[in-house]
Amino acid sequence: MENIPSKLIIIMSLFVLCGGESHAANFAKGLEAYDAKDFVSARRIWQDLAEQGHANAQMNLGLMYDFGKGTKKNYKKAKRWYSRAAEQGHANAQNKLGSMYDKGKGVEQDLIEAAKWYRKSAEQGNPNAQVRLGLMHYKGDGVTQNYLEAIKWYQKAADQMHAGAQFNLGKVYQNGKGIKQDQKKAAIWYRKAAEQGHASAQLSLGLMYKNGNGVDKNYKEALKWHLKSAESGLALAQYSLGLIYRHRKDLGYMYKQEKGMGVNQGKKEAVKWYRKAAEQGLAKAQNNLGTMYEKGSGVLQDKQEALKWYLNAAEQGYAPAQVNLGLMYYNGDAVKKDNAYAHMWWSISSSAGSATALKNLDIIEKKMTKSDIFRAKKLKQECTNKKYKGC
Repeated sequence: MENIPSKLIIIMSLFVLCGGESHAANFAKGLEAYDAKDFVSARRIWQDLAEQGHANAQMNLGLMYDFGKGTKKNYKKAKRWYSRAAEQGHANAQNKLGSMYDKGKGVEQDLIEAAKWYRKSAEQGNPNAQVRLGLMHYKGDGVTQNYLEAIKWYQKAADQMHAGAQFNLGKVYQNGKGIKQDQKKAAIWYRKAAEQGHASAQLSLGLMYKNGNGVDKNYKEALKWHLKSAESGLALAQYSLGLIYRHRKDLGYMYKQEKGMGVNQGKKEAVKWYRKAAEQGLAKAQNNLGTMYEKGSGVLQDKQEALKWYLNAAEQGYAPAQVNLGLMYYNGDAVKKDNAYAHMWWSISSSAGSATALKNLDIIEKKMTKSDIFRAKKLKQECTNKKYKGC
């Protein structure tokens, strides 16, 4: 969710089209009140100006209703004021109005209308709108899919140092959609965004260093960028960092030399980062954390805790966790042994394409009666109907 800045973004010129110096002075008073966190007074001042057609006041009033500053959140009123400013050609308001239509906030979602307003704003040079318009062209949302058009708008925003646009350009070059694949250029754009603190770009750059794509393989740099991204709270980076600490034998020497960290300490770090990602709901991190608890790797063995994390991931439809959960029922680990439930989870997992689950089903069915298998299939149907929750 985007946050309203403590100082409004749209402090443009204080000289407004209608009203002259008196309107400019009143608008400035609104800014002073806002900066002093007197949001009620700021809203009152801008309300008067907005009703007289002051575009900046209309924009600010929209923001206050959008984010609940000095008033309750009201997306319909926010949309109304964004519209009035947008119709006067206010680029930031046009971008905000596009976002309202894009997300269906205060209005029924309409991607065509969203693209229309993003384009108006983008053509005035608004980098946020340029990125959104580029993404819509990339995905074909509200417009005809056109990778070259997407790249054009990404480039315009990236040239204005928009980190998200730089990251998107990196992805385009890495994937080679609409442009010749170029790992080196991908790394260049990822770096530009990463150096601005873009967490996903930091992870992507870290992975390029880890795998030697577009840059020389460098485990120290890989770890550095993974850490930056993970410490910013990106769950995928935390998971990836957990994998590095858990598996990368080629990093073991570096840990020891640079951090005084050997293999066992590395496993503890893996648990730490898996947990951070798992607590954010990332299914594959939950599964891996469950594995660490089940094996007692980097943490005291606790099969009940393993069961908990496997279940969290399995309920999200993550097939490897469903396999592991089935094994716990099959072996009676932290749960009463029950072949029907083991069969249920393996059957669900095999339906998602797990070859391991399919092999396990073949083994367990030889140990089950027809009535047991019938019960297991009934359990699967019930669990599927509940979307794997509370099975």
